[in-house]
Amino acid sequence: MKTFQVIAIIALLLFSSILMQAQNGQTQSKQIVIGTKDIIHSKILNEQREIWVYVPSSASDTTFSKQRYPVVYLLDGDDHFSSVVGMIQQLSSAYVCPEMIVVGIPNTYRTRDLTPTHMNSWQFLNFVADSDFCKTSGGGEKFISFIEKELMPHIDSLYPTAPYRMFIGHSFGGLTIINALVHHTALFNAYVAIDPAMSWDNQKLLKESKKALANNDYSGVSLFLGIANTMPVGMDTIKVKKDTNKSTEHIRSIFELRNYLSSNKQNQLKYAWKYYNNDEHNSVPLNAEYDALRFIFNYYHVSQFYNDYKKIEHLFENVTKQFGYKVKPPEGLVNSLAYFQLIFKRFEDALYLFKLNISNYPDSWNAYDSLGDYYDANGDKANAIDNYKKALSIKEAPDTRKKLEKLQGK
Repeated sequence: MKTFQVIAIIALLLFSSILMQAQNGQTQSKQIVIGTKDIIHSKILNEQREIWVYVPSSASDTTFSKQRYPVVYLLDGDDHFSSVVGMIQQLSSAYVCPEMIVVGIPNTYRTRDLTPTHMNSWQFLNFVADSDFCKTSGGGEKFISFIEKELMPHIDSLYPTAPYRMFIGHSFGGLTIINALVHHTALFNAYVAIDPAMSWDNQKLLKESKKALANNDYSGVSLFLGIANTMPVGMDTIKVKKDTNKSTEHIRSIFELRNYLSSNKQNQLKYAWKYYNNDEHNSVPLNAEYDALRFIFNYYHVSQFYNDYKKIEHLFENVTKQFGYKVKPPEGLVNSLAYFQLIFKRFEDALYLFKLNISNYPDSWNAYDSLGDYYDANGDKANAIDNYKKALSIKEAPDTRKKLEKLQGK
């Protein structure tokens, strides 16, 4: 193998390792923990609600400046929490999406909470829901009120949240997502509706969606719609549109919603949909959640500045625009990139990145310690000493103290 190929592979492995360490390499534990259980008493719902919360490991890191994180509110949390957290951990470690807090909402009375109107009976595919199944239905508005007025303030008061929120739901949960999009648009920045039960109550919400999508302004809002293959054997997406059987009403209703979404581009909604021919209703969430994250954060890619690290500022200017609030390049990411440049003696790029961190995080001891390392590597003893002293004036760090004393000949 040619030498330059070997070097390229080593560099790639080093770079990947550095990026992973920037987010996940801070603490060692014998336990694998992805979240904690929280309890909130809801006056609106008149019950105790258990909440599952995942907070990125970087939130407890003491090396870099504290961050605040977008929040994902996840319906059917007891079913989808682990998979969504895992995807976000993986994608954010590669800087394909931001690190995010995940709030899983397990069910108590699912039919009550996730349906916007009451019905006495309902048919889903070949399953007929009787009056016992439907008797508590229609509490969807109360449930959204609980999320807005009780759950969100609770999460914001306890966790390092940022003002960007995503809402994910499947089936009845997907129906709730569309209800929120139509009637509570400003509550979330991004919506993910996976095989939503749009046939509920004779398509009442579907009909309301048609009007809202034509008239509402969805600037700054994203929606991903995932559609499962719930058609009988022998039917395809062309034939099903002409079918009138109740067993196909579910998928026909979702395709009708898709048509409304696609024909109203004037509303400024950032929208995508995908039909999963090889997934049925219960298997579709995993693939749809992944595709939704890739679509919603399609502007959040570290690869955009592989060849020009000064583009990192432009990238996060765009992230700021998309999020609606100031988002700085993460200190850990910039720090790792800077050391990567230093290792390969790209001194101009390394200096630019180290100084970028000081500009964005002037109270970070690590930013000054790292710049001290840069000057030390370049034989600039005076500037290295000055920066190590500045780092120690912010925080007493044993390693920094050792480096300073070595340069001072102590």
